[in-house]
Amino acid sequence: MAAIDDRQTSPRTASKPMTGADVLVESLARHGVEVVFAYPGGASMPMHQALTRYRDRIRTILPRHEQGGIFAAEGYARATGRPGVVMATSGPGALNLVTGLADAKLDSVPLVAITGQVPTHVIGTDAFQETPMVEVSRAITKHHYLVPHARDIARIVKEAFHLASTGRPGPVLIDVPKDVQNTIVPNPDYSVAMDLPGYRLPGPPPESKVAEVLAAIQASRRPIIYCGGGVIASDAAEELREFANKTGIPVAMTVHGLGSVPSDHYLSLNMLGMHGTVYANYAINEADLLLAFGVRFDDRVTGKLSEFAKHGKIVHVDIDASEINKNKFAHIPVHTDVRSFLRAINPLVAAGDWRQWHQQVDEWRAGEPMTYDQRDDVIMPQYVIEQFSALTQGEFIMTTGVGQHQMWAAQWTKFKHPRTWITSGGLGSMGYGLPAAMGAQAAFPDALVVDIDGDGSFVMNIQELATVYCEKLPVKVIVLNNQHLGMVVQWEDRFHQGNRAHTYLGPIDLPEATGKGETELPETLYPDFVTLARGFGVAARHVSKKSEVVDALKEMIAHPGPYVLDVLVPYQEHVLPMIPAGMTVREIIKS
Repeated sequence: MAAIDDRQTSPRTASKPMTGADVLVESLARHGVEVVFAYPGGASMPMHQALTRYRDRIRTILPRHEQGGIFAAEGYARATGRPGVVMATSGPGALNLVTGLADAKLDSVPLVAITGQVPTHVIGTDAFQETPMVEVSRAITKHHYLVPHARDIARIVKEAFHLASTGRPGPVLIDVPKDVQNTIVPNPDYSVAMDLPGYRLPGPPPESKVAEVLAAIQASRRPIIYCGGGVIASDAAEELREFANKTGIPVAMTVHGLGSVPSDHYLSLNMLGMHGTVYANYAINEADLLLAFGVRFDDRVTGKLSEFAKHGKIVHVDIDASEINKNKFAHIPVHTDVRSFLRAINPLVAAGDWRQWHQQVDEWRAGEPMTYDQRDDVIMPQYVIEQFSALTQGEFIMTTGVGQHQMWAAQWTKFKHPRTWITSGGLGSMGYGLPAAMGAQAAFPDALVVDIDGDGSFVMNIQELATVYCEKLPVKVIVLNNQHLGMVVQWEDRFHQGNRAHTYLGPIDLPEATGKGETELPETLYPDFVTLARGFGVAARHVSKKSEVVDALKEMIAHPGPYVLDVLVPYQEHVLPMIPAGMTVREIIKS
């Protein structure tokens, strides 16, 4: 985040009093905010009027739905590392931010959400479009404010950005009554001190803890690094790569840790967990030392918790003390920032003799590689992602929706850089991919930004095609279209005898109790994404033959504006490998 200069003034603030709304927007500018995703309404109009007076400093992007706005703010934050900013009006507008607030909380995304509120004198009267946003969002934000006085705005904004971006990042809500927005502030004080008596950040790691970890590494024979989103959030990818290269310890990544180490690096075991590589899960299971950096031992990684990494000593480094020993006991807990820890230990580490361990990992990797059926009669979804990855060589920013396509993207994309993989992991919010790509593209206008989506997820926020067209954001979308809610279909096939329970998205009614749900897809796909995209002014193409895929991808990448590539894939395909929920690596499904 840009440094805050409390002394900075501008012509519009130096000589005259300001409204609360102007103070708020001036505060945003002073905190280095360059883009705001904002949808107006009655209770937020003064703030929008103020934004028009800052067009030279802040770009306001109008999403077509508040949920699209907050997911876009998340995409912006994840791509840049700076807090994303979203604004909505009271009542239904503010409530449409709730899913995004919960998503940002679970995935530790720095976010400042600003909502208009009804005037203070009618709060609590069930006024038109009134909802108690602080109460609604109390459990799904890092912190929250209902602004009582216009003179508090500058301090509150300062605190909000500090809270959102330090420690474990997260969303902060600022709820601003309309009369507070309109109140005149005679002499705004932007250098006012913050009032956060209970907020304490951990210091650098104690030398004694670093020494303990060094001793554990030296004593181990089968060490492994288990790294997650904390590595990305703390901008520690470079330090992690140095640590791995100096020690020679293999690295397994969570879904949010992807990009920490290049996918094609020898030490990379890629993703672990429910849909992770077999060899990563085997290595975790057999390791005698687990170096857990910026992770929370999520159930989609651990499976049956008591069996996860039970053979080894656990070192857990995390900025959030509440995560340490929450799910899994840490033999060596280190409460600090991952980057600070790695910077402290890197000068002291050296390579160990891991030859037998590397040999064992290589055998697992050779014996259980990632594979899929190389069919020519249909387009396999893995093939599409593999070809896109080969064409782009890691030079992209990728977002996804949620479902099978999300896991295929995680499995088959070759990541080269951190902050190039943006997905909803903790909450699993469908409809995330397109608006998140919109936010990343706003942050990096010249980058290739692609949303890998499923037809179910894509249609949930398809209205944002209007935003990317009107705002000239050249987002690319690859829809892996199987006409079904694919991940739920997979679970139906595996655990419910293939009985289809409202997972077919097409217009033809399925026969009841079909057993395997084998129904022919209609000749004309529904909805027709190509026609829909063109209706929004976005270029589009439909692909149903494998021979067309590479040329279509090249056309999409070369197109100067937004583009939707609708690719028909078989709905019977499953994401494998798979460790069923609550199970162990011994129950892994490979085919």
